Amino acid sequence: MCNMTFEETGGDNSSDRMETVAIALEEVLSSALPQGCITAGVYEAAKSLNADPDNVVLCLLATDDEEDVALQIHFTLIQAFCCENDINILRVSNMRRLAEILGGVKPGGEPMDLHCVLVTNPQSSLWKDPALSKVTRFCRESRCLDQWVPVINLPDR
Repeated sequence: MCNMTFEETGGDNSSDRMETVAIALEEVLSSALPQGCITAGVYEAAKSLNADPDNVVLCLLATDDEEDVALQIHFTLIQAFCCENDINILRVSNMRRLAEILGGVKPGGEPMDLHCVLVTNPQSSLWKDPALSKVTRFCRESRCLDQWVPVINLPDR
């Protein structure tokens, strides 16, 4: 249901709202990582989405290079799949900050592919996490405004 007032959809507080959602997103990622609820990489995410889409609670698409046509095609396919399966999607800018939050390297020192990051349904308390609720509410409200893939800028720390 989309019952928002004009003030709730934008205006002076929209930058504060975006910052609040960015902080909530950082909290979600920080708490999901030690629980093993993060899938990183376009190929790995596609496999996970295909195997068990009901287990995915959030999909992040990140790039600092909008010119990569192949990556944009992958994003389009992933976005379509997520929309069809009612999976919340966010576009994230500032891949460097995303790498800081998630560690950024695989065991063995190889950099992680962070272009697509999935947060999966945890076995413990993350599902009831207020930060995840904020991110989910933001995604739902954005869809009501026809912003199917809202963009969040992760601020530098």
